[in-house]
Amino acid sequence: MHSLAFLCARRLVSHRPDLRRALALLPAELYPVLFRAAFLDGRVPALRALVGTWPFPVLSFRRLVGHRRSSLLAAEAANPCVQAVLLAVVAQLRRAPDEPARHASARRCCLRVLDMTGLQDADHGLEWKSLWSGTVALAKACLEISKHRTRRPNRGSARPNAAPAAPPPFGVEIRADLFVNATSFGVLRDALRAAGPLRLKCRDFHAEELSAAGTVDLLESLEPAGVRRVDLRFNNLGLPGLCAVLPHLARFPDLLSLKLPYSNVDVRRAPADAGLGQLAAQLGRLPGLKELDLGSSRLSGKLRQLLGDLRAPLESLELAFCRLLPGDLAFLCQSLHAPALRKLDLSGHDFSEENLSQPLRRLLARSSASLRHLDLMECRLTDAGLEVLLPAVRRCARLRCLGLFGNPLTTPGLQTLLQETAALPDLRLVVYPYPVDCYSRERPRPPCDDAVDEERFAAASAELRRMLVSAGRADVVWTTSLCRHGAPDCFDL
Repeated sequence: MHSLAFLCARRLVSHRPDLRRALALLPAELYPVLFRAAFLDGRVPALRALVGTWPFPVLSFRRLVGHRRSSLLAAEAANPCVQAVLLAVVAQLRRAPDEPARHASARRCCLRVLDMTGLQDADHGLEWKSLWSGTVALAKACLEISKHRTRRPNRGSARPNAAPAAPPPFGVEIRADLFVNATSFGVLRDALRAAGPLRLKCRDFHAEELSAAGTVDLLESLEPAGVRRVDLRFNNLGLPGLCAVLPHLARFPDLLSLKLPYSNVDVRRAPADAGLGQLAAQLGRLPGLKELDLGSSRLSGKLRQLLGDLRAPLESLELAFCRLLPGDLAFLCQSLHAPALRKLDLSGHDFSEENLSQPLRRLLARSSASLRHLDLMECRLTDAGLEVLLPAVRRCARLRCLGLFGNPLTTPGLQTLLQETAALPDLRLVVYPYPVDCYSRERPRPPCDDAVDEERFAAASAELRRMLVSAGRADVVWTTSLCRHGAPDCFDL
């Protein structure tokens, strides 16, 4: 239910033809609720007027429009509204510091920090030209302002040899999550190096399909403070490339998360041991590291060597499809990481085999006091294998998210899972597989989604919903969708 202040703000931003004049008569304390109303209702002119006279040093999208991403990104007008805010900042910076306001009574903009972090999220449907082109728009804005300031002549001076105007004593810092690939590499690199009043400061850095040299170039261009995550995926770096890149991460004092999935690491290739030793030593030089993702790397038998130099425990560890051996899981059980883990992803391993299932159960027992998020997708777990594992899962009393998609479970097996996990008080999300008895034809493993008998599956999912309600757990989302339905990031666990 909206507050009276919000309803009044909604009316004001929708009916005033010239909001800028009205803003001069309103107290600064009303700006946040006016911004929220204008953003959620898609009032582009109102947003530009608000940003152009913003009376505070900081404007944070997430703080003003809602701390939940879903509430922020639900507005259909999010795309033009985000662009309107950015254009208003550009227009403000293009105006000379001593240029008079259009209206004598108008406020002068006090904005110094525009916080757009967390805004660009594909899973929640923001269509600002995609994640990648959103970063390009920010980069081009920085370059435009830099070039505008460079070519702007000294006012009141026609002398050809006059000294250039001094840099403006004000500027705006844009805090953002940056997404870059080979196409956008050049413009982002130039923007990060540009000297101007609009500066990009990165929180989470995501790079795809870049060379080791290009990745290093961008990492060296980022301001060190404030970078909390580096996500390098689909870059095909291999061990040599990772060993070339990782030394440059030590300059980020706030780095907490390192994600390196699909990096083409394979311990079978020679000389793997030397490369793994270098990689392990470089990971050991990241003292604040809390999250590590090495998904889809072949690490068979080498986990102890790779993680052995870490001096602080990891809280999130993703090792999906890494072809781990029993010894790797045994190392994790005994390591300093086990009792600290909040998120664990071991998808893609065959836990139908006892030699892997037994160390997994021991690992879950050691992590039970801290574990919030567990992914065991495509692990060949049958009803019998899940029944053996369930006592260990039930011990994880703080579990919030459980991923079991792609396992060959039946409808009765899923019903047993629901009954056994209903007592977990914090559980909010279960991603479950299509039951094997709901497929329209028999196969050794579940076939593709189009082979699902929709009528059988509708009946099975309806029964699961009925059981949730009967157990008093209607708050738990059971879904076959991999879109995660708001599964928390490791920073939110």
